[in-house]
Amino acid sequence: MEHKIHQGRNVKRFREMLGIKQEMLAFDLGSDWNQKKISMLEQKEVIEKDLLKEISNILKIPVEAFENFNEEQAIYNISCNFSGNAINNNGTNIQNINPIDQVLKLHEEKIALYERMLKEKEEMIVRLERLFQEK
Repeated sequence: MEHKIHQGRNVKRFREMLGIKQEMLAFDLGSDWNQKKISMLEQKEVIEKDLLKEISNILKIPVEAFENFNEEQAIYNISCNFSGNAINNNGTNIQNINPIDQVLKLHEEKIALYERMLKEKEEMIVRLERLFQEK
């Protein structure tokens, strides 16, 4: 049984994962937007391509993520990859992976995440300054 992709629900999922409130997304989309319009947008199964691109730029998430993310498929993939005989993308049995390499990789990913968070914080400050200047 194939389930359709719900783009509005995907926008909501990614927005929430990033910790962005509907009001902030509405602010970033411009004066025509408010929290209620974002709520209604997130209920739409299909979102206009231009608007999806604009949201993609604001949230810094590829348009394809909104168009293709399927929660059930993701859960299925995760459950398959964490079984005892799981194979990673390189065709390597997960049980043969060096744990030290994994720790180093996680550490590098953590540093990259902190750098992204710092950049997003700086961007948020710029947006807040812009908001204060407009009022």
